[in-house]
Amino acid sequence: MLFNMFMAGRISFGPGVSSLIGEKASALGGKRVFLATDRTMEELGTAEKIVSFIDAAGLTVVPFYEVEPEPSVETVDSATALAKSEGCDLVVGLGGGSCLDVAKATSILLTNEGSAARYQGLGLVKNPGVPKIMIPTTAGTGSEVTFTSVLIRKSDGVKGGINGDQLYPEYSLLDPELTVSMPPSVTAATGMDALAHALESYTSKQASPFSDMFAEAAVSRIGRYLRVAVYNGTDIHARSEMMLAALYGGIALANAGVTACHALAYPLGSMFGIGHGQANALLLPYVAHFNAMALPEKFASAAGLLGGSFEEENIWDAASMCSALLHQLVADIALPSTLSDLDSRITEEHFATMAEKAMGVARPMANNPRTMTTDLCMEIYKEAM
Repeated sequence: MLFNMFMAGRISFGPGVSSLIGEKASALGGKRVFLATDRTMEELGTAEKIVSFIDAAGLTVVPFYEVEPEPSVETVDSATALAKSEGCDLVVGLGGGSCLDVAKATSILLTNEGSAARYQGLGLVKNPGVPKIMIPTTAGTGSEVTFTSVLIRKSDGVKGGINGDQLYPEYSLLDPELTVSMPPSVTAATGMDALAHALESYTSKQASPFSDMFAEAAVSRIGRYLRVAVYNGTDIHARSEMMLAALYGGIALANAGVTACHALAYPLGSMFGIGHGQANALLLPYVAHFNAMALPEKFASAAGLLGGSFEEENIWDAASMCSALLHQLVADIALPSTLSDLDSRITEEHFATMAEKAMGVARPMANNPRTMTTDLCMEIYKEAM
């Protein structure tokens, strides 16, 4: 039993804690705050509310509303250019995982020269970034507690992460009230993203008793509360439990890593613009089925955490039940369950390219409990078709 433990900076959790942003930014020495967010946050008025809290603390805000659903290297480079020209000394990320990832990348590019593409990989960032505070408005990515910023390069369509301890946020404000405005489809997709983080880290080769503790807590909460959050979005208890689950999933991810599901999902985003949460939601049951026999105890345990009952079943049947429960959850929250339902543009002719790109996401593939090959990737895509 040999493992390391990593945790992000300070976290405040609870309804209304987003109002503390001005106080926390001041405590970190911020004077000119760069706000990385998107048009949805602007249209909902959420960005205006956060800006008002920062203004009240006597700080200047430089807003950037151009974050797209699958953020690109080019967007980060543009955000950094604006932040530099305005002399920003602190970055706030407001929104879903895309906004948080752009905020984290902008923070480190303010102190490291060159394009964001230069730092895609592991351990390529040299200097600490400026202080950064994350305010997630979805319960999904856990980006507020991870050391990764995932970006697409428009030049070659490759999706990859900037990975390094410098990307850990100094502070995060987790306010479940900000998730109430999410429509059911977004609640469903982001919740499944959180489940992918939890289940993959739970069954990864790097899993440890520490990461398992958080992964188990996340899986059980999502199994219990995701349906409620989707169909009764004003239930603040369900929203709080889902935000807590996403946080726990992020901590598990940061310590144990993800596996083949994420690698297989990346080409759906880079080639077809499929949202990260939707891609993970669709593929997770198929990858769980593929991996179950390689790690039956863990998948049987996960089935129990998701609400499965198998007192009379053997370990192999219990492990297989995990995939069935995931398929049922996807159906219950009305997300696509096949690639053909997800996007009619996807055909079997794309599978070879998709598999090649997926195998290029080396760390998650190496972390998978069952050895992956290009041919096996294609088999999973075919099953999911």
